[in-house]
Amino acid sequence: MTNTQVTHIQIDNYGPWTVTPEPRREVDLQTLQSRLFADLSQLFGNRDGYVFFTRFDNMIAVSNGLDMDDHALIQESVGNRYPVTMSLSVATGTDPVSALGTATEQLQDAGSAQDEHRREILRGRHIEEEFRTVDDLQIAHFDVNDATGEYTDQLNEFDTFIHIEQGYAELMRYMRQAHDSLSFFVGGDNVIAVCPDLAAPDYQDAIDHVRDEVDVDLKVGVGRGRVASDAGMVAKHALERCRATGADVEIGD
Repeated sequence: MTNTQVTHIQIDNYGPWTVTPEPRREVDLQTLQSRLFADLSQLFGNRDGYVFFTRFDNMIAVSNGLDMDDHALIQESVGNRYPVTMSLSVATGTDPVSALGTATEQLQDAGSAQDEHRREILRGRHIEEEFRTVDDLQIAHFDVNDATGEYTDQLNEFDTFIHIEQGYAELMRYMRQAHDSLSFFVGGDNVIAVCPDLAAPDYQDAIDHVRDEVDVDLKVGVGRGRVASDAGMVAKHALERCRATGADVEIGD
């Protein structure tokens, strides 16, 4: 059984802020979003967590190992450095979908994302140290088979992007619906999924589904760990074994 801790990160009142007192330049908004994501990636990453950007005004962190004080320090750091504030909601679950559902409900109960009076909410609970194990997290690292030969070196960049995004979107939907997992595009042709306690046939099922639906071939390395960085590194090494052996699925140990 897995024990995933998820943090829902939401910029406070972001939509109205982007047009107050008048619409802000898109380049400035994109710069703010990318810098904020980079800083959060480092702030959570320094504590062995992972952050995924989703829609940028909302982000999702896998935060096993961080307690509420850690979250408060991250929140304070952002508040001191940016013209916007953010709210954080932390929840746990035996699968990441249920954990995120609880975290999101806690934020919604605190007020709308566009409520000008809702500021720097911090809600939820973390996994107490006595209940943590080395198998709390299962992380899967997918990538596209021979993306360079099939797409990058053959098609223009936008058509390559379309193919990669189709594969990611179908994988994201299927892993969510069939396997209670959260999957995130992380650049290039890579997708990282945070999963419940899945076995090799479950991952093969997802790979076969994506191949059948959108004709994109994937492989995946899977790892387990106490924190996201540990599980993710095991998954990376397992993915390298896929590349070496030609296997679709490798489970790390």
